[in-house]
Amino acid sequence: MPISKKLLGSLDENKTKYEIIEHKKVYTAFDLANTLKLKLSEIAKTLLVKTEKEYYLVVLPAHYRLDLTKLKKILNAKKITIAKENVMQKVFKVKPGAITPFGFIHKTKVVMDKSLNKSTRVLLGSGSFKESIAMKVKDYVKMVDPIQGIFAKRFMSDIIIKPKQSKNKKKAKKKRVAKKAPKKGKTKKKR
Repeated sequence: MPISKKLLGSLDENKTKYEIIEHKKVYTAFDLANTLKLKLSEIAKTLLVKTEKEYYLVVLPAHYRLDLTKLKKILNAKKITIAKENVMQKVFKVKPGAITPFGFIHKTKVVMDKSLNKSTRVLLGSGSFKESIAMKVKDYVKMVDPIQGIFAKRFMSDIIIKPKQSKNKKKAKKKRVAKKAPKKGKTKKKR
């Protein structure tokens, strides 16, 4: 699904500088970071939460975890939950994982964790699984005017590390390399 004309029109109308980043189909911020070889701190993830009164879009760095207790205090809510996927389809008419952090598209308020301000530029969800929007955080804040607070906690490194190989695989690689090494005295000249 392409980026909505309403979103692109709003970005252009506000004279916001942005870039559309094309990539393979991804469903999570973690997969996006892997695909584009970016740090998780360069990607903002968007969650949908529900209080007893209304829905909110929650925007935070991809390597942070939402603390519902802190968010509840910021929103002065008695009850808060992460919205179920079927709500995204029924209420917001978007596929799960394709919600954007632009509240004016979904007619809902936005809450942003202040830690996102540490990044100069971030990738944001565009409503497409194959395209993301890159823009300066300050431009995003100016355009969306989110409620800001501290309600997220870092839970992993922002650098994605490849899983370590098992000892057996390392030994197998060393053996293969050893077999290919030339015998002493019989080296090939480099041209």
